[in-house]
Amino acid sequence: MDQNLLQDAREHPSDSYVPLKDVEDNQLCIFDRPPPCFGCGIGWFSLLLGFVFPFMWYYATILYFGNYYHKDPRERAGLAANAIAALIFTVAALIAVALVLL
Repeated sequence: MDQNLLQDAREHPSDSYVPLKDVEDNQLCIFDRPPPCFGCGIGWFSLLLGFVFPFMWYYATILYFGNYYHKDPRERAGLAANAIAALIFTVAALIAVALVLL
């Protein structure tokens, strides 16, 4: 730490501080907690689990289109990745079924 700043802080103590929570906007303190599902969020956890159980991608896609990310904006990228994975899986499954039926 810069010694000049430290000395200046000792010479001029201030009683003002920056509050961690805003009185007018309670949503600022929401993101102090880690995301659910082992700290990676529901979206990314569903994406990883979807490689074993592909229906997890559809569940997360429903959450994405249901605007679940309004509760926690950190979930938006993971849920969008699930929607893309579900689309790719659906197209691949349809192509596989079409090839089997031909």
